[in-house]
Amino acid sequence: MFTSANADSELQALLARHGAQPQALVQVLREVQAQRGWLSRDALSQIAGALGLTLAQVQGVAGFYRFFYTQPVGDYRVLFSDNVTDRMLGSEALRADLCRLLSVTPGQMRADGRVSVDSCSCTGLCDQGPALLINQHQVVTRLDAARVAQIAELIDAQVPVAQWPAHWFEVQDNMRRADVLLGVQAAPGAALLAALARGASAMLAEVKRSKLRGRGGAGFATGLKWELCRQAPGAEHVVVCNADEGEPGTFKDRVLLSRCADAVFEGMTIAAKVIGARRGLLYLRGEYRYLLEPLQAVLARRRAAQLLGRSILAQPGFDFDIAIHVGAGAYVCGEESALIESLEGKRGTPRIRPPFPVENGYLGHPTIVNNVETFCAASQIALHGAASWTAIGTLQSSGTKIHSVSGDCERPGIYEYPFGTAIERILQDCGAHDAQAVQVGGPSGVCLAANEFGRRVAFEDVPTAGAFMVFGAGRDMFEVARSFAHFFAHESCGFCTPCRVGSTLVCKRMDKLAAGHGSREDLDVLQELDQLMRTTSHCGLGAAACNPLRDTLRKFRPAYERRMKWLQFEPGFDLDAELSIARRMTGRDDAGAHLEDLT
Repeated sequence: MFTSANADSELQALLARHGAQPQALVQVLREVQAQRGWLSRDALSQIAGALGLTLAQVQGVAGFYRFFYTQPVGDYRVLFSDNVTDRMLGSEALRADLCRLLSVTPGQMRADGRVSVDSCSCTGLCDQGPALLINQHQVVTRLDAARVAQIAELIDAQVPVAQWPAHWFEVQDNMRRADVLLGVQAAPGAALLAALARGASAMLAEVKRSKLRGRGGAGFATGLKWELCRQAPGAEHVVVCNADEGEPGTFKDRVLLSRCADAVFEGMTIAAKVIGARRGLLYLRGEYRYLLEPLQAVLARRRAAQLLGRSILAQPGFDFDIAIHVGAGAYVCGEESALIESLEGKRGTPRIRPPFPVENGYLGHPTIVNNVETFCAASQIALHGAASWTAIGTLQSSGTKIHSVSGDCERPGIYEYPFGTAIERILQDCGAHDAQAVQVGGPSGVCLAANEFGRRVAFEDVPTAGAFMVFGAGRDMFEVARSFAHFFAHESCGFCTPCRVGSTLVCKRMDKLAAGHGSREDLDVLQELDQLMRTTSHCGLGAAACNPLRDTLRKFRPAYERRMKWLQFEPGFDLDAELSIARRMTGRDDAGAHLEDLT
């Protein structure tokens, strides 16, 4: 903690380390908070003056990210992961237990200032949940009642987190099936040497021939993106790796950064050679803060081996280095222009496009943004050539795809398959014996019912950013959709009215149905909100926010209908239609007899 005597000098040293640059604001806020516990108005004012910003600008950024606190939150800040898979494993009851044991109200700091307990969005640990973050620097996995009770005792005894049992913080890779990306790793520098032997132009041609498409979900052609950036005028070009893996149910990039960091950084360096970049930035999601030091160690080792820095591999003029920027909790920053805004020290509001980042990106420089898995694939293509990559997968979807499998299955974890693999094959391999639904690609993806399990993962059939959540026969798909609705409402950046207001209205209607007070009109309104948000939202978050609602309403409609207030006869009430629904739900011809008597 800072003390009043040394606070100013320590802050000045921190600012000097970041060059007192306004684009470092998010990092400065993060580091100041790590030292002081929260961000006071006085600290924000000092930061504003040092960076040449207004207090309002700094407060606006501090208020945007959910991991920044402008009020005290206690010496121990406990955040339970609130993804639907954590709930399925009992996280809500465990959080309630901890609050009871600590005598703390959820979302509020205890009177003695020691602890607060709250929830956060998915922490990327769905394969070993329930999980929580403690003071944002550590994760605790595989929670159960006994572990929660021990946590309460340690907090009450004021035991520093660093002295808690080490095995609590173990994060397993749970790698169940490896293919070309997760298999035997090449020696550091091997792919880069192969790329240099080809030359920049030939390497670009190789990436284009590979038909590699972005693995972040959108599937844009990687070679074309690199080519557009290479051709864009500008004295400086920038390579950005999007490691803001915020889509609930996705944790593949966590494993790639843990096991294959060299391949990620090598892919970035190859891209730098192709587009003529000297600067690289890796945007690491705030929930993965615990990976920062290991990743920095890999970067240091690569610099020592002349794989980063000046004159890489003794190539005159090939100067490129990578810095890591840690996010502060904002799902919308997974969108590339919002990510760039965050890198520039601003609120993560998606930009209006055009111009696109390849023309006008980080600090106005031509910038490519690719995700972790895409850069790993680029390294593979540099090492083995485009032909080896296109020999895997389908005509329109070359190579492999890594899946983060969680939910109702015996073997959650990481599975790498060639594109074109059927959903049912993945379910068999992970031990999902009674699945009624699979959410592919996270909440913004698609929900598949059992009669669709023959479909295949590919851009031309079922595209995915990597999440693969399994829901067994006993799960309530309405509650799954309601959980996702609340996630999107919480993560809306608030920039545009259709998303800001629409996502809130969706939650209110879903909550009304959950309370048993819904009607057919509510379903109609939900469908209208879906259409409105899809067609008028500023960015993809609002456009995709109702995907779970739309899919589950169409494929699991009885889960909604059973929550309607059947005895409330509204204007336009259609008795025959309601009786038909009741009979279909129960399978009995007399299901609506009592309802008929009431008429």
